Amino acid sequence: MAIDLTKRTPLEAGGKELNCEGMYLMPGFVDMHGHIGGRGQGAGGEYVFKLWLAHGITTIRDPSCGNGLDWVLDQKRRSEKNEITAPRIFAYTSFGQGSESTINTAEQARAWVRKNAENGADGIKFFGATPLVMDAALRENKKLGLRSACHHAQMDVARWNVLSSARAGLTSMEHWYGLPEALFQDRTVQNYPLDYNYQNEQHRFEEAGKLWEQAAPPYSTHWNKVMDELLALDFTIDPTFNIYEANRDLHRARRAEWHEAYTLPSLWRFYLPSRISHGSYWHSWGTEQEVAWKKNYQLWMTFVNEYKNRGGRVTAGSDSGFIYQLYGFAYIRELELLRESGFHPLEVIRAATLNGAEALGAADKIGTVEVGKLADFVIVAENPLQNLQVLYGTGAIQLTENNEVVRVGGVKYTVKDGIVYDAKKLLEDVRKMVDEAKQKEDYEILQPGVKD
Repeated sequence: MAIDLTKRTPLEAGGKELNCEGMYLMPGFVDMHGHIGGRGQGAGGEYVFKLWLAHGITTIRDPSCGNGLDWVLDQKRRSEKNEITAPRIFAYTSFGQGSESTINTAEQARAWVRKNAENGADGIKFFGATPLVMDAALRENKKLGLRSACHHAQMDVARWNVLSSARAGLTSMEHWYGLPEALFQDRTVQNYPLDYNYQNEQHRFEEAGKLWEQAAPPYSTHWNKVMDELLALDFTIDPTFNIYEANRDLHRARRAEWHEAYTLPSLWRFYLPSRISHGSYWHSWGTEQEVAWKKNYQLWMTFVNEYKNRGGRVTAGSDSGFIYQLYGFAYIRELELLRESGFHPLEVIRAATLNGAEALGAADKIGTVEVGKLADFVIVAENPLQNLQVLYGTGAIQLTENNEVVRVGGVKYTVKDGIVYDAKKLLEDVRKMVDEAKQKEDYEILQPGVKD
């Protein structure tokens, strides 16, 4: 089929026709959890943006604006004008960001929310606060018509879980923190060891891997009750399965084949076991921790899949740049994990496109291929419904009839705002960045503990 990929310009007026006969076209992907690199990772905007676009991601939600709201809003404006090669950006400021003092009262919370809206943010990312502050901030944000996300930090979930947030107006949750706590029926606090230290991330993530087994079992009365209330509130779940995959299979995550070619030396160092870097908590991670996390995933995925089955909105987000998850590649892995959860491949694509658009309040512009919407497309030569791995920049392995091992797939074209990007050329640009950084530092990616 011949597809008009021009932006508001008919072919007869000098537009361009791209012959995509025999290829597969999808709406542009939406990454609902896209941090734009940062100083800690040594990953600049161009590197991150090109990896995202190379994997069909045309829209991202930056949940916390870690590089500063002014910088993110500048990148957002430049992306809207297509002055830079970047996805469309929705900026969700971290609650309290820029405040001169800690927010302790309801009025302080409401004032900050109003100021945040005036500054041009699209929404707020919460981590938790006192119930009084959370309730006031969420209700004010909803009153202003803005959307919100929350990573319910473990320091606050005993007093304020997902149900508390959803009732106050939270529109989406990140990961799963706060959800098992809402499902407790024989306790009010997680069964922490008595020497638990939240600041020790091995403690934090090891104990998180035991949490779902403490919640009400699937399909039980309380389990159904919590799900039904979230459904009634039109609540969105953005699970980010991929970001915790190293917890259930560390070897797989750190040996992913794209690291050698596409991971910057600075980012690889950030991933390595460390008592300083966030998400690098491998003090002593082994079989027992991975087995617990495998069970955790089974229960977590059961809830998410059934939520989808009952009409709930589930989106795709990657949270890349941490725990061995690389921008773009991690998003495709998230799609595979949604498939593992029980989603039909078509349901996976819907989570990656229309559901994300709806959660952002942008379904009138993106999320489907329709006349009148922005021209955001993902075009690939192979059928992704048969194998989602063909969306990886490294492609998928096949064997020809002549017994030759070949690579197929990888996104061929990403179209954002009618502008056609050669996805493979974007990956070449990234690879050059990585090669130059390695040469400058005389650096070779080695596995943890391995010496030259």
